Amino acid sequence: MTVTAIRKLSSERFIVSISEHDIKTTANVIAQFRLFEGRDLSEKTIEEFSVESARALSREHALEILSRRQMSEKELRRKLIEKGYEDTVAAYCCKWLSEMHYLNDAEYARLLVRHYTAKGYGAGRIRSEFIRRGISKDLWDKAFEEIPDDNSDKLSDLLQKKLKGDLSKENIRKVSNSLFRRGFSWDEIRSALNELENDTDL
Repeated sequence: MTVTAIRKLSSERFIVSISEHDIKTTANVIAQFRLFEGRDLSEKTIEEFSVESARALSREHALEILSRRQMSEKELRRKLIEKGYEDTVAAYCCKWLSEMHYLNDAEYARLLVRHYTAKGYGAGRIRSEFIRRGISKDLWDKAFEEIPDDNSDKLSDLLQKKLKGDLSKENIRKVSNSLFRRGFSWDEIRSALNELENDTDL
């Protein structure tokens, strides 16, 4: 089969027409395979060219995605599949990014812990985020070491802020439920309430 056309899409992306088949690729892959119009290719070379083109494009797409925000391997893999890449290509891309240190679930888990504790959320909410984002359970304990030592003080401050001085049973129940939904355990909430009661001599 013969390369019948090489059309430029952008500075780095091209479409190579081989007989009646179009393959989107990059300048580097074209150079790697030494392609030019009129060159005859074997079926094996075409298959290798197609695979390497998909891999190169997936790497570019993945780096674009990660430049906007950090994410887990599972999230990125899903994004790539949504963009039309086969699962094997998405898996290859995530492995390559991990080896190049662009993708690191352990560091991402620690970032999530810092982010959500700073916003006033508890460990329960963070665990839900880990599950949603596909963070492996064997990374959880190490990530939770990022919770600051003064987090219980932050919960007490948040409790007082939400109560707004109204210490009625109904308001305490409502605020406690709100804090539970934010990921704090009942034990943590009860402890914070006990501290408040001691401070206010209830």
